[in-house]
Amino acid sequence: MKNLQFIDNLIAFGLTRQEAIIYTTLLTHGEMTGYEVSKETGISRSNVYASLSNLVDKGGAYLIEGDSTKYLPVNVDTFTKNVITELQEKAAYIHEHAPEKQADTDGYITIIGARNIQNKLLQMIKETRVRVYISASARIVDAYEEELKEIINQGKKVVIMTDSSYNLDGAIVYHTDPEPGQLRVIIDSSFVMTGELTGSDDDNCLYSGQKNLVTVMKEALKNKIVLLSNE
Repeated sequence: MKNLQFIDNLIAFGLTRQEAIIYTTLLTHGEMTGYEVSKETGISRSNVYASLSNLVDKGGAYLIEGDSTKYLPVNVDTFTKNVITELQEKAAYIHEHAPEKQADTDGYITIIGARNIQNKLLQMIKETRVRVYISASARIVDAYEEELKEIINQGKKVVIMTDSSYNLDGAIVYHTDPEPGQLRVIIDSSFVMTGELTGSDDDNCLYSGQKNLVTVMKEALKNKIVLLSNE
């Protein structure tokens, strides 16, 4: 299981699964010939040689010429740092040359999948100008604690409705019993996200700047705060 996770993370650094398996094999055994890699991994020799060539091009291996051609893995620290540096340079170029950002839509957008929802929530918190209201379980809120602390330190208002086990210095916290996975967020009285975040690819949330939905959500959270304050 650990090896599979290692390979999955290598794939995030631009390697195909086959290249990641071969790179892992080189890391384990040191310099090897293509034949030895094929024998060790069970991958056909033709595919091994093609993947080794790509691995060299991607900075994951060195080619050693001699009586027989061998391949030596690039140190993991060197490989990952080089990839990150290259991505940072590309990111800087993209930011500099990207088309002008269009105004956020005030329509309705359905966001599907836990990862996409998490990324959107992170973006919303970071772009908060004045205030953020969040109603969710402590498990969800806790994942964004550092970002929430940051905007609190910037003097922005953070109101959280969550489990009794959770507290955050500088935030206004109301303790309740949120439904597992339920998520309600309002940013600057302008944008909302509401739906389910359980960690599943099937999770979905509705995001909108539509005034009617914002108003309905504000009133619902306001009424909930009044009830919690009177308990």
